[in-house]
Amino acid sequence: MVQGSFTRQVEVGRVVLLDTGKLAVIVEIIDHNRALIDGPTTGVTRQAYAYRHLTLTPLVVKGLPRGARQATVKKFLEKSGVLATWEQSAWNKKIEARTARANLSDFDRFKVQKLKNKRRVALGPALAQAKKQQA
Repeated sequence: MVQGSFTRQVEVGRVVLLDTGKLAVIVEIIDHNRALIDGPTTGVTRQAYAYRHLTLTPLVVKGLPRGARQATVKKFLEKSGVLATWEQSAWNKKIEARTARANLSDFDRFKVQKLKNKRRVALGPALAQAKKQQA
């Protein structure tokens, strides 16, 4: 059997990242273009959402029934610990770092520039020395 290139299927219980940056869970598949999503713990209201405006994550809430109500979705989310797994993921950490970087003030950006300069001044000669010894 040949392994396909797609590893994330659209399925009930799949955790998705919306274009708005919030997490939700697919509760029902409407058609080939849309799914019913709900995010009771992340502030996403239950709504039909187009697949082109969401990204499938590798996380799945196991055992979530089709068309589950908001209270059921919340219970399954808390029981599975998916949101805690998301918080520890590299994907989430990268998003948080990007957001923190975008919210820097002018002075904070200046401090980052100075720290990068210090690092460059310290690492440059050491790297050149290591290359020289290797050759």
